[in-house]
Amino acid sequence: MLRNWQSECLNAALNKFTSGQPHFLCLATPGAGKTVMAAEVASSLKQQDYIDLVLCFSPSLAVAESIKSTFSWRLSCSFNGGIGSVGGSYTYQNMLYMNDEFWDLLKRYRVLVVFDEIHHCSGNSVIEANAWGMEILTKIQDYAAFTLALTGTPWRSDAQPISLARYSKPDGAIQCDFIYGLSEAVKDRVCRSPKIVLVDNDDLSITSSNKEDKCFNSIQELLMNESIPYSAIITNREAMLYLLGLSCHKLAEIRQLNPRAGGLVVASSVEHANELLSLLQNEFNQSAVIVTYRHDDPLNEITRFRTSDTKWIVSVGMVSEGTDIPRLQVCCHLSHIKTELYFRQVLGRILRISDAENQEAWLYTIAESQLSSFAERIAEDLPDNNTVIRLDRNTEQDFDIDNILGANAGKSNSTTAVDKLNVNIEWGLEINHSKLNVQDFVLTLGTFKQRLISVF
Repeated sequence: MLRNWQSECLNAALNKFTSGQPHFLCLATPGAGKTVMAAEVASSLKQQDYIDLVLCFSPSLAVAESIKSTFSWRLSCSFNGGIGSVGGSYTYQNMLYMNDEFWDLLKRYRVLVVFDEIHHCSGNSVIEANAWGMEILTKIQDYAAFTLALTGTPWRSDAQPISLARYSKPDGAIQCDFIYGLSEAVKDRVCRSPKIVLVDNDDLSITSSNKEDKCFNSIQELLMNESIPYSAIITNREAMLYLLGLSCHKLAEIRQLNPRAGGLVVASSVEHANELLSLLQNEFNQSAVIVTYRHDDPLNEITRFRTSDTKWIVSVGMVSEGTDIPRLQVCCHLSHIKTELYFRQVLGRILRISDAENQEAWLYTIAESQLSSFAERIAEDLPDNNTVIRLDRNTEQDFDIDNILGANAGKSNSTTAVDKLNVNIEWGLEINHSKLNVQDFVLTLGTFKQRLISVF
């Protein structure tokens, strides 16, 4: 049975298509179920004899495989692009290598083309289009019977227009044919209500090689005033241990009700991912797997994790937009990518409702200024009963760091209150920078604090 928003979007798309307008853009929050809705549109058009074939394009192999499975199920036939198939699912990268025989399908048959996460394709003219947008403009736009574009984040970090999208004048706002936001999805219990924890520190000091001390009241103040890159924070061992400790404890709490609940760790590089995996396994005694482009068979690894009870999956970019793993409920965000599009897509991985008893969704990250702004805007999307809580020295409780690190941290029945920590850790940052050498300074941290943005 379709969700209410899916039925409404289906009807809106069919009405537009049957009235002679071939392009439809759906904006629906990550985790709302866009693929199922799109498959229903394809099925309805096929049953009503408006189309012969369906082609789907998406940003990754993992998403393409998921789309293939959903469309094959809904259309009750093969969807692998072979003989007897009603269509196929491909990546945007595949478009660059399709031959003329493939593109002739759009001229010879009535084809519905579905674009998942269309924001990856930019340009409404050949002058400004990127490679994928160019293929859409020259091979698909004027030949497809219908196009159905889907997105959960309707903008691009480079501010370029999205292919096939319409924009209002003079403000340049994108014009969507159907909108289903996070607020509506949470209200309808289609998506989980997220809680975002921004981890900061209010007592940082740098001691340089000449013994000169500098003090800072936040991580952001440090990043603004010193030649220390953000990557040095998220790859520092003690910082990683701290955020992983918070995340592991929260997952342990959730697993008391949902034994199969899982967590996602988003790393900044393959090397970073391997280090985070080692910390999870060796310091926190957690079951964990890793998926990166360098590892064997990452797609099957994601599939195995989806149906297993392994606690954590560590990835650089393989588990991102469109990847459907409903049992994910905790995310430790340690990526160096600081764009709102990526932040929202990562958050979307833990928003998919499951049939489990507990439906909490927690994301932990560093209180860097851009990430803090993104979290604030997400809170604005959910105005009802959302709260912003600041935890400082006066409200935090003392806690022994040994209870986070070591064997006890990995036990699923742990009840230690590691959400509030008061620890002093010395970070020896290894930074390769023109103004700073590894031996030039020691960065000392005082009290950690978390700013909790929660929506209940």
